[in-house]
Amino acid sequence: MQYIHAIWGGRNYGVVRERMGYKSLLIYNPAAGPWDMRRPLKNLAGYLERYGWHMELVETQKAGDATEFARQAALQGTDLVLAAGGDGTINEVVNGVVGSNTMMSIVPVGTGNILARQLRMPILSVAAPFYVSETGDALLKGHVQKVDTGKANGRSFICWAGVGLDAEIANYLEPRPKYIKHMRTIPYIISAFSVASEFKGVKAKLSMEGRALNARALLILASNIQLYAAFFTIARHAYMDDGMLDIFIFKGLGWPYALRHILYVFSGRYLRDPGIIQVLTRNLEIRTLPDVALQVDGEPIGATPVSISLDAASLSLLVPSQAPGDLFCKPPERVL
Repeated sequence: MQYIHAIWGGRNYGVVRERMGYKSLLIYNPAAGPWDMRRPLKNLAGYLERYGWHMELVETQKAGDATEFARQAALQGTDLVLAAGGDGTINEVVNGVVGSNTMMSIVPVGTGNILARQLRMPILSVAAPFYVSETGDALLKGHVQKVDTGKANGRSFICWAGVGLDAEIANYLEPRPKYIKHMRTIPYIISAFSVASEFKGVKAKLSMEGRALNARALLILASNIQLYAAFFTIARHAYMDDGMLDIFIFKGLGWPYALRHILYVFSGRYLRDPGIIQVLTRNLEIRTLPDVALQVDGEPIGATPVSISLDAASLSLLVPSQAPGDLFCKPPERVL
């Protein structure tokens, strides 16, 4: 096992030994999560090596490094890239391996870890060393699913793309210093109240596969998974491999409408709310007046107008055996 603390700078991250098992690269984002996870990740790599995997570890230094590391690994024929970080780090790795033959999986060490919760992946923690073996076993006993990814203005996403309130909150909150991450979801809640109290919604024009819709919208969400944020099961019947995106349009003007939507989602009655529209589609164009923020997988990446599309079966995702069966409508690509 090699551990490389490096900025890419055009260099190779190391020559991987001849394959006797899975040739794997673990990419760690030290800015993710509240804790320094270097030691648990080294222990995890050692655990996987005992079962024949060949591990390389590399540490990011700046935004974009994880994408470049993952892309180079895929070009070099690496079997598996592991994203050790939060949902933002996962998004970067997705953008490095999407469309390739390289599998990816996650080692959740971030703050939100929404995709990990969706897949029921054990969350690695310095406070629970035995999670190293739990995480390792989840990978060793996992299976590979071909899943869809979305694309928003050219950037791939695996969970969601959002326009409006959630993206404005992400814009307000990111980047967060390490000490803020120790507070877990509390900064999200505080920021949500602060931004929502002033956000009045926007006039939105949506076009999707021949259908046009105009609405005063607080939030437009394209979801590829069932969970949303830390608390909500928003797309209850979403599959990650059905070739469709679940679109939710939360209509309204100002904070009272936002509060109403939150209460309806919490209660599970949101699909009976006339202020919420759900559509299944592969393509979506959004224009707003005025322009508002755009987020993918919780990371702000720009503003409207936005073009959202689906790339079906574009990613080989190694998921733990305990992942919910109702996340997928197709059988595994293979079992490890």
